Amino acid sequence: MSRRNATLKAIIDVILYENPSTQDEIAKKLGITRRYVTKLLRPLIRKGVVKRAYMVDLQRFGEFADVFGEEVTSREYAGSFFIKELLRDMAGHVCKQLEKSFQALANYDKELADEALRMDYVTNHMHEKIRSSVDTAIAMNPYSEFGRAVVFTEIAYDLERIGDHSGIIANFTVKEAYPVDPEIMDYLRRMYETAVRMVKKAMKAFLNEKLELRDDVMKLEKEMHRIQRKALNCIATQMAETSFDKKERSTYYISLSRIVKTFERIGDISVEIVDTAVEFYMNIPRTTTPERFRRL
Repeated sequence: MSRRNATLKAIIDVILYENPSTQDEIAKKLGITRRYVTKLLRPLIRKGVVKRAYMVDLQRFGEFADVFGEEVTSREYAGSFFIKELLRDMAGHVCKQLEKSFQALANYDKELADEALRMDYVTNHMHEKIRSSVDTAIAMNPYSEFGRAVVFTEIAYDLERIGDHSGIIANFTVKEAYPVDPEIMDYLRRMYETAVRMVKKAMKAFLNEKLELRDDVMKLEKEMHRIQRKALNCIATQMAETSFDKKERSTYYISLSRIVKTFERIGDISVEIVDTAVEFYMNIPRTTTPERFRRL
């Protein structure tokens, strides 16, 4: 994206999410001149895409999607790529949060774990921004097919849940008195790598209409459960061989089991995201049975 188009997109973001009253207000927020704001907005105002003062016609703005290099899927309606971009940013942030949480766990790094926990504030803020953006879009076009965008709120909530599970991993490092045994860590690393792949594939399926990725996600889910069984067996074996002279040692194994469960839940959420993508694009209703119960 060129610098000019990046600036125009930033202007549109301000209009959409901060409700400015004047071009001076837009310029001040972005640290640019009012004259430059006027120059960039003039073509959109002339065509009725941006209305004074100041609103974006999301239906008509679809005509300009290619200006920002956005991929518009075959059944996507105008304006949705704005919120999709927020979701893409949130997914990237959550994956970084998960990575930092795991690295803190692997290295028994309490400072890194604290950094990962602080990232959750940003995750929660992103979720709230997406929720409010969807509410605003629906309020502007209550009878249009943009009303289907409520599904974006669901995906944001799913990502927030993944952020919460990352917090469980980081909290282990902060609170537990012992680093993870190398044998168990090997299983946790494999679960982490599988979880990240599942999240990324599920979000790509939703954001880019790559529904064929569902098969990949389901294969990874089977792998996740295979590793999970081995991890829990390893934890159980070590527990049986350990003398619990100290209380901290017993809570250590309980917390480890919870970490294993956390990775499984991240995998389940990824399946929910990809199922939502199928429903969103293909109009195939999702099952009402939660993923973790379908395996019973």
